[in-house]
Amino acid sequence: MVFAQLLLMLVVILIAAEVFTNALEHLGEKLKISEGVTGSLFAAIGTALPETMVPLLAIFAGTTSASVNEEIGVGAILGAPLMLSTLSLCLMSASVLKKRGLRGHLTPEHTGLTRDLNFFLAAFSLSAVALFVPHDTPLFRAMLAIGMVLIYFVYIMLTLRASAHLVKEGHGTEAEGKMMLCKLGLPENMLIIVLQLALGLGLLVGGAKGFIDGVDEAAKLLGISALLLSLLIIPIATELPEKVNSILWIRRRKDTLAFGNITGAMVFQGTLLPAIGIMLTPWAPQREVLAGIVITLLAAGWLRWISSRGQLKVWHLALNGALYVSYLAIALA
Repeated sequence: MVFAQLLLMLVVILIAAEVFTNALEHLGEKLKISEGVTGSLFAAIGTALPETMVPLLAIFAGTTSASVNEEIGVGAILGAPLMLSTLSLCLMSASVLKKRGLRGHLTPEHTGLTRDLNFFLAAFSLSAVALFVPHDTPLFRAMLAIGMVLIYFVYIMLTLRASAHLVKEGHGTEAEGKMMLCKLGLPENMLIIVLQLALGLGLLVGGAKGFIDGVDEAAKLLGISALLLSLLIIPIATELPEKVNSILWIRRRKDTLAFGNITGAMVFQGTLLPAIGIMLTPWAPQREVLAGIVITLLAAGWLRWISSRGQLKVWHLALNGALYVSYLAIALA
């Protein structure tokens, strides 16, 4: 029964992702904004809602055990960027392996990708530093957390500022085909676009929530700890919207949207959520936690370095997948 629920929720997420990306493309085209803004801000924040809710609910309204709540919160906060920077990027590139080949090029808009990764690496490095800050120095921990929040707001301002220039250079968002609701006879206007966005987002959140519940039951059957569950299993469910959206976009050769959806979510989840974790959880250098942060930084750093050379290829992101396997070996040892 549990596995039937997982399969059903996966189907819901796949349908929801198609509805959401279709509406988002039309919104970006209507607003005349760049693919970078559409992917890195709109899509990333929208699809990050399921995994954002997990740690917040765990910390503020979780189980009766405070320690279990904290473990789930820390694991979910760190598990999301870990999954995005490793397995999600690898699966995205693997989805075009047949069409482009191992040495095929991936062509996201370079300045936006670089900006996303620079901000993520800067903020997530602060979360690593915070692991070693004693709890009897709350002011320093608070300063780190506030700094990470400010980093995200600066990132939003710079991303929006770059949009007009990118549109002039031909990186404007272009919708592919008619909107799904318009195929039912509805007019294509802002109200209908927002309605389809809300429908897709609602299905994404509902599907992810149902998947999380199923994964939770499966994890209990397997006897997995709360920390391991939140670091490894919950992100597989909550990151499905990003994975599916990016796979849909990259298979349509919308590489900027595909990468921006993942790297924009990395910035969102590598700034605001760790800031909450630093203030409200133990945030200590346990083996699984420290390994997760180090591997996430390595994966993001590798993508930043290889993309700066201007020759990003399909096989390069296989290393990100290998880093995820390495983390599994460490966490399960």
